[in-house]
Amino acid sequence: MTVLVTGGAGYIGSHMVWALIDAGENVVVVDRLSTGFDWAVAPEAKFIQADVSDTGAIATIIRTHDVTAIIHFAGSISVPESIADPLGYYQNNTANSLALLRTAIETGVGQFVFSSTAAVYGSPEGDDPVSETTPTVPQSPYGSSKLMTETMLADTAAAHDFRYVALRYFNVSGADPQGRTGQSTRGAVNLIKVATEAAMGKRDGIEVFGTDYPTRDGTCIRDFIHVTDLVAAHRDALSYLRAGGDSLIANCGYGCGYTVREVLDSVRRISGRDFAIRLGPRRQGDIVTSIADSTRARSILGWKPSHQDIDEIVGTALAWEAALQRSNHAIFP
Repeated sequence: MTVLVTGGAGYIGSHMVWALIDAGENVVVVDRLSTGFDWAVAPEAKFIQADVSDTGAIATIIRTHDVTAIIHFAGSISVPESIADPLGYYQNNTANSLALLRTAIETGVGQFVFSSTAAVYGSPEGDDPVSETTPTVPQSPYGSSKLMTETMLADTAAAHDFRYVALRYFNVSGADPQGRTGQSTRGAVNLIKVATEAAMGKRDGIEVFGTDYPTRDGTCIRDFIHVTDLVAAHRDALSYLRAGGDSLIANCGYGCGYTVREVLDSVRRISGRDFAIRLGPRRQGDIVTSIADSTRARSILGWKPSHQDIDEIVGTALAWEAALQRSNHAIFP
C-alpha cells in the first residue's frame, strides 16, 4: 500500500511525509513546486513534480505506485491573497481538488484525508471554542474554496465507495523538532513565521493588523497548533479510515488561544532579540477569535497532541530559521 501526498514538498506536507516515512509507510509525493521545495521531501519518499489538476499524470502515478490513500495538502492558504485573487483560489483549491477527486474515483482510491481550515467558520458569534456544528459562514475566498471542497467530498462519498476525513486546521506553526523540515515558503504570512524571521533579521519588522479588537489586549486571538501534532492527526485519520471508519469532519486545535501580542512577546523572549513592531489598521477578512473544540478528533480519531506550549512552538520555529540561515537553503522573503 502506498500513500499519495499532494503538496508534499510544502510546509505541512513535508512534515507529513517525514511522519509517514518514520511509520514505515510507502510514500509518493506530488508537488508542482510553486511554493514548496524538493529538498524538503524525505529522501525515502518518491517525489514527482506534477500538478494535481493533471488527471492523466495523477492516474498514472496512482496505478504505477499502487496508491490506496491520498492525503491532499496542495493548495493556496492566504486569506489576504485570496481576497485579492479569488479566482486563483477557486482554481487552485476547488477546481484542482475536483480534478483530483475525479481521478481518485476513476482509479479506485477510496480513502482520502483533506487539508481544510477553520476559515470555513468565518467569525462565529457566541461559539468559543468552535465545534464542527458551528455554522460555516466563511469571510474570504480562501475559506469558501475549502468549504466547497468539503461539499464535494461529502457528495462524492454519498455516491461512491469512498470515505474521507476533512481536518479543519486552526493556526499551524512550529517546525519538526528533529530539524528535518519547517516553514520555508518565500514571503510567508503566518504570524509566528513572520515574527521569527524578524527576530533573525530576515525582515525589518512585523506589522500588527488591528489593535482595537474586543480581546484582552486589542489584538486577534488564535489557537496555534504545532505542525507535529497536526500531522499526527492526519496519521490518526488515515488509521481510522483503514479500519473502516465513516467519513468525518474534525477540528485540529488545542482549545486555547493566544493574542498576537502574546505571540510576539514569546518570540522576543525565546529568541532574546528585539525587532520592530508596527501597529496598523484591521485587515479585511481577519477573524477576531478562533479557538478549536477538538473533542471529535480526540474521541473518534484518538488524537493526543503533545506540543501545546506556545514557547515550544516558537522555539522550534526559531531553530528552523537558524538552520535555514546556516544552510544552502536559506530562504528570504
